[in-house]
Amino acid sequence: MARKKNPEPVQAFTTAIYARYSSSVQNDASIEQQIAECEEYARQKNLTIVATYEDRAISGKRDNRPGLQRMLRAADRHEFQVLLAYKSNRISRNMTNALRYEERLSRAGVKVVYCKEEFGDNATGRFMLRTMMNMNQFYSENMAEDIRRGLRDSAQKCKVVSTIPYGYKKGPDGRYALDEEAAKVVAEIFRRFLNDESYVDIADELNRRNVLTKQGKKWKKNSFHTILENERYTGVYIYDDIRIDDGMPKIIERSVFEMAKKKLSDYKIIRARKHDDNDYLLTGKLFCGYCCGAMVGYSGTGHLGTKYFYYACQTRRTQGSCEKSNIKKDVIEQEVTRAVLETVLDDDTVDWIVDNLLEFAKKYNAKSKLATYEKQLKGTKKQIDNIVHAIEMGVMTDEIKERMDVLQADKNRLTGLIAIEKANTFNVDRDRVTAYIESVRNGDYRDQEFQRMIIRDFVRAVYLYKDYFKLSVDFTGDNKMFEIRLISKENPESEDSGQSADSDRVSVSREWYTIRGSNPGHPD
Repeated sequence: MARKKNPEPVQAFTTAIYARYSSSVQNDASIEQQIAECEEYARQKNLTIVATYEDRAISGKRDNRPGLQRMLRAADRHEFQVLLAYKSNRISRNMTNALRYEERLSRAGVKVVYCKEEFGDNATGRFMLRTMMNMNQFYSENMAEDIRRGLRDSAQKCKVVSTIPYGYKKGPDGRYALDEEAAKVVAEIFRRFLNDESYVDIADELNRRNVLTKQGKKWKKNSFHTILENERYTGVYIYDDIRIDDGMPKIIERSVFEMAKKKLSDYKIIRARKHDDNDYLLTGKLFCGYCCGAMVGYSGTGHLGTKYFYYACQTRRTQGSCEKSNIKKDVIEQEVTRAVLETVLDDDTVDWIVDNLLEFAKKYNAKSKLATYEKQLKGTKKQIDNIVHAIEMGVMTDEIKERMDVLQADKNRLTGLIAIEKANTFNVDRDRVTAYIESVRNGDYRDQEFQRMIIRDFVRAVYLYKDYFKLSVDFTGDNKMFEIRLISKENPESEDSGQSADSDRVSVSREWYTIRGSNPGHPD
């Protein structure tokens, strides 16, 4: 299927750039090269750059990147309309975070453009983008196994392998050591908390004495939870499932920690689960099959005090002119997920996805300049070696020194470009891609987070009728609508209203038909 390129941005759109590199493998030049590519793209599209946001030597898995957070806040304030990034993995290497950022930017009216990726602004392009993001995360997690093993080996020796809590520092032997002054503050915080002093009063006192937090900032009322809940202060070394008593210096006694823990527990109020638009997973994708109106998530409490959550036809609620009854939230979300796994993701579809991903990766990597940069670097190194040899033979002039400086700068530039190209090369093979898709197909359709991923990444629209729904997906290579049979009635209020109870049993039939045109629209 041919991929459609992103539509041309409208002239005069205000534009921001986001650039990031993650490790010592790259350097500051990586940022400048990414920005230069984005600026060139902006010039070609007549976009007006109003801001640039950067994160240097920070992993794309981290959510608390300063530059990223500043960019997201600026987007919420509608300070720009287009965001340019060199490639998709600059924003995040974590699939969930990447899509969450894109969704937030979309709500703010910001279009995200990746200068070196042409996924296409259509169903196939969006699906390919999301799947490649998933693949990046899948490979990243596999490669991280070796790192985790090394960290666990160090943890068994009580070495510092994670964030150092306030009150400690890294000792010369690589283990935790006391930061004497900060440790006194930790003990003071526990003492004052147990003496019923408020967080505000504790923060005011520490700020009055110019005592700063671990981040070098002033204390706030929310600064104390991580300290009061941190069992490490009792001398227990904790990493993952590794626990070693007396594995690090003790700051407070176990009895003090347990009293603080109980007091914190008493402060917590158990609240009923709060549902918002994000918890109604089919928001914006579930429609009434009779009137084609949106089905919207609601909650209510029945006569017996039971709280229930459901989707209702908005036309029926506002105008009373539609026959569509409500349906339980959990029922339809679970069965849409199950329908995707059992009805849509059959062997033929998996083969189609794998074929398209491999073809996309092949074409994508063919555009890489890695071979060119490596050839140039080899030539540059050879010239440097020749000059070094001349110097060793006693030849040294101002011209040779100037030439060496130029070659060294060129070597650094090419090294940065090679690092970027390697970081953005898709190394995929059929077995690993198939294994990833199979891992998705074998997921638990009853798990809500898995439902969230399937509905977000695969479902385009669902049209709900009395005893069946029609499912449109964001892939398969053609325009198909799958018809899924519902055995039971739908109204969620049966317990309190006396109406017929719903069964949670839903039957999936393997019926489908081709949609006319490229837009799902109304399925009829």
